[in-house]
Amino acid sequence: MQSFLFVNPLSGSYDPRHVPRIVTRLAESGLTPTLLEVRTPADAAVHCRRINGAEENPLVIVAAGDGTINAVLNGLRPGMATVAILPLGTSNVLAREIGIRSLEDGLERIIAGRSRQLPLGLLDLERASHRFLLMAGIGVDGAVVRDVRPGEKRLLKQGAYALSALRYALRWEGEMIQVVTPDRTLACHGAIICAASRYGGDFVLAPGGDLFSPEFMVVCILGNRRRDYLRLAWDLFSGRAQTSRQLLGITAREVAIRGVKPVQVDGDFIGYTPARFRVLEDFARIIV
Repeated sequence: MQSFLFVNPLSGSYDPRHVPRIVTRLAESGLTPTLLEVRTPADAAVHCRRINGAEENPLVIVAAGDGTINAVLNGLRPGMATVAILPLGTSNVLAREIGIRSLEDGLERIIAGRSRQLPLGLLDLERASHRFLLMAGIGVDGAVVRDVRPGEKRLLKQGAYALSALRYALRWEGEMIQVVTPDRTLACHGAIICAASRYGGDFVLAPGGDLFSPEFMVVCILGNRRRDYLRLAWDLFSGRAQTSRQLLGITAREVAIRGVKPVQVDGDFIGYTPARFRVLEDFARIIV
């Protein structure tokens, strides 16, 4: 099995000393990955096209954050790769979902080689489609991610999202959307389409969310006032999201969003609804 190592020097916890450490540790176990440096989704797409055209069942290691992992998964051909992650991002939500505690823990799991089939979510907008691994946020969540300033993110890490949220609160919009599944239609101010349980790091938003499930946990935000979101933030920070009266959770394999709201997937702004979401089963294998 040929292996490839994606590294993003712009990732939140990147340190140039990590790369030789990773390469040496993998070489000790017989893996000699081709090193691929990426800084943008376009860089990842170029490298993935080469992998898609030349390799069968490659091992694709991503030493970066959730955004870079998303970019790589959007570039790979379905059903052809085994993916592994080394957590060097800001939030590292995927690593937390799998239980990877550190860079060394991630390396040990790669060497052990245990893997599982991994489904992905697919977002269809009017003029584009995008895969996602963890979650898609519609409404305030999408707007906050859209408006994060790169300089603030480099300096403040997670704090940059809090600043973006404060700016959004000053120009609040109360318009509602419709969340449509095969079983029901709900009026919501926003929604999080969860393919995993965590949100923004260690916050458990969807306890029933499962990275390996062929269904989404759809978390609908019911209230459209600033104070509703303050209550929701308190519930989330205090670990009571599952009992919050501001939220309603439903499961679905397909979801449609009616109305116009900003959308982010896996921490990157993508565009605006209306949109449709569905599950892509057995997209890849992932080292666990």
